[in-house]
Amino acid sequence: MEARLNLFENPVAGKLFRHLNSAGKVVSDSPLPLATQELVKLRASQINGCGMCTDMHVKDALAAGEDPQRLHLVAAWREAKVFTDAERAALELAEQGTRIADAAGGVTDEAWANAAKHFDEDQLAALVATIAVINMYNRFNVIVQQPAGDYQPGMFG
Repeated sequence: MEARLNLFENPVAGKLFRHLNSAGKVVSDSPLPLATQELVKLRASQINGCGMCTDMHVKDALAAGEDPQRLHLVAAWREAKVFTDAERAALELAEQGTRIADAAGGVTDEAWANAAKHFDEDQLAALVATIAVINMYNRFNVIVQQPAGDYQPGMFG
């Protein structure tokens, strides 16, 4: 399987990704816990059907010491006992933020209030940015049918 467009060699995509990667660096350097960042990225990628990002964020989380059981349960986080209340709030916000088109009202006040109970304003800003950035990456990869499975932790930076 080959991608429809080589995003890694295209000069327009390359320029855009440099900016998008800079935005991602702001988030990764933020006070939002790394585990929460990876769980949110993984869940959004699962919802969007992005194999490339699902592969990447599972492998990055494992390389950072995440428990494999938690990663296996991200898709069923509501029924799993392995996530903190803060992680659950972040995963709910990620799902609603990813599925905006599916809900007439967008993100509910309840989901926002729950996240705000667990995260300060800087962490909330980073959480919203994480959701927005991963959704953008997902869309690029899904649209061009980027193959998945070859990612190695650290290969992009």
